[in-house]
Amino acid sequence: MSGLKSSIKIFESHAPFTLESGDSLPGVQIAYHTYGKPNPDRSNCIWVCHALTANSDVADWWPHTVEKNCFLDPEKYFIVCANIIGSCYGSTGPLFVNPQTGQPWYDRFPKLTIRDIVKAHILLADHLGIKLFASLIGSSVGGFQALEWSVMQPERFRSVVLIATDAYASPWTVAADETQRMAIFADKTYGEQRPDAATDGLAAARAIGMLTYRGASGYNASQQDVDIDNTYLNQPRRAATYQRHQGKKLTQRFDAYSYVTILNAFDTHNIGRGRGDIPQALERLSMPVLVVGITTDIIFTPSEMKRLADMIPFAEYQEIESAFGHDGFLVEHAILNKIITAFFQKNNI
Repeated sequence: MSGLKSSIKIFESHAPFTLESGDSLPGVQIAYHTYGKPNPDRSNCIWVCHALTANSDVADWWPHTVEKNCFLDPEKYFIVCANIIGSCYGSTGPLFVNPQTGQPWYDRFPKLTIRDIVKAHILLADHLGIKLFASLIGSSVGGFQALEWSVMQPERFRSVVLIATDAYASPWTVAADETQRMAIFADKTYGEQRPDAATDGLAAARAIGMLTYRGASGYNASQQDVDIDNTYLNQPRRAATYQRHQGKKLTQRFDAYSYVTILNAFDTHNIGRGRGDIPQALERLSMPVLVVGITTDIIFTPSEMKRLADMIPFAEYQEIESAFGHDGFLVEHAILNKIITAFFQKNNI
């Protein structure tokens, strides 16, 4: 970790928050972190969109990025990250109380889309008085948000960085999400009105997700058994204990209702919806865009990332060599810093 500390901040909007589905929330609360200081005209702001189960504390979950001489240098930039609505790290989500019932929403929380999540980001950005961002950065589901926002308000960003993401939720990614939902729904406690419902299902869902995050290369590189003689007969295989550990670890910091809410929002992502088609939507982007793929990513493959870059008018494509699959964007921070810093320098960001 970077060691940099930042206190969580809370923004509240009490106006009804209309969702893309037509439903609404009676206002929203947004938790966020900031690092560094804004310059006088607030033009040095970088907004980071986080992935599926991350929080707004970028320095906590993205090692060695919020540091001096890195692409999120707090001595140079004013960095903002907001916890997405639907999550459980301080922003309005399923564990919040529905004022109409006086009880938490749980599985009755309204369905969200990526556009709804971005709409909440816009509320916070307006509140912070940031009219023009130096850059907008997103990885994975965070990339969904970054791409959606940049299409909604292209004039607001001097540059955009998209890492391990795509312009829509492909059938493969939707299938992976549905398999995780099936695991959660198979837990008979799902639907019970308590925050720890479907804990076993959530653990299984996370284990399924880990297979797609790391892929065969990631597991084979990090989960080989050392003690061959005893492990095979007397002890669980290392990869098996890793799966159980990852599942249990998520249940200690996340809940099944928030997880399902975000998976559902993930599946709605299509930048072309209501805009003609994907290429037509991406033509709105007039700023420099960096698209970063990972060689072993099986969720958003290099060929898909190259295709995305080809559809964006002023995009360049870079690739990270990594054995750690989709999670390479978290692991390979040194090369990622090099790529993004060079992109910023070239475009005077």
